[in-house]
Amino acid sequence: MRTSTIFAALGAAVFTHAARAEVLCTALADAATGQVLVQEGRCDQRTSPASTFKIPIALMGFDAGVLHDEHSPALPFREGYTDWNPAWRQTADPQMWMRDSVVWYSQQVTQQLGAARFARYVQAFGYGNGDVRGDARKPDGLTQAWLGSSLQISPLEQLDFLGKLVRRALPVNQQAYQMTARITALGSLPGGWELHGKTGAWNWRPGDGAVGRFEAIGWFVGWATRADGRSVVFARLTREDREEKGSPGLRAREAMMRELPQRLQEL
Repeated sequence: MRTSTIFAALGAAVFTHAARAEVLCTALADAATGQVLVQEGRCDQRTSPASTFKIPIALMGFDAGVLHDEHSPALPFREGYTDWNPAWRQTADPQMWMRDSVVWYSQQVTQQLGAARFARYVQAFGYGNGDVRGDARKPDGLTQAWLGSSLQISPLEQLDFLGKLVRRALPVNQQAYQMTARITALGSLPGGWELHGKTGAWNWRPGDGAVGRFEAIGWFVGWATRADGRSVVFARLTREDREEKGSPGLRAREAMMRELPQRLQEL
């Protein structure tokens, strides 16, 4: 998929009208050395990874043999699965799961891993605060920990994790790296960069009884690799205080992708 195609699709699908988002953090680092090259905003504050956590779930799933390739396993939607988005009410495979951010598919993968193995992977990845207990009132860590719950990560910690992924310094097999890169591919950027990434979004209404209060976070994290071997990892985190159509994660992605070519050129 070419860059122009990506932007056209985003413009049509996401930006029916614009939402003003506060950029909490923009950070980029050299994947080989871990050196932070750009750090703008409050990049050390943790929040829910939301659907950016599909990247580590993919690594776990492919390493453990729960996932096989881009199109296998194809799992059918069943009543009772998470279906906030009506588009999720159909059979999904790993490629569709990552592209359309299908929450129930993530939950099927983590449940097949089991709580003990899932927790070991998160700890071995050094991912954020490593807390996969979920809600203290419910035994839901295996299916909810990364969705506005116990698992938290900062933008700088996202860079650390992604750098280990790019350097292949995580305890997973080569198939896991190859397949995860394949299903996170987003196309080419000017300058010969190949882009990989994942959005994430979470919203809530503070439980203090205040009418109309609303907060949402939007993530876009990933990496860009050039033919000469240079790789840069990045994280963008935004916050919105009003409800809008579409996903704050997709809005974060569109804005960051408009900036990335110039930022990469300047590094």
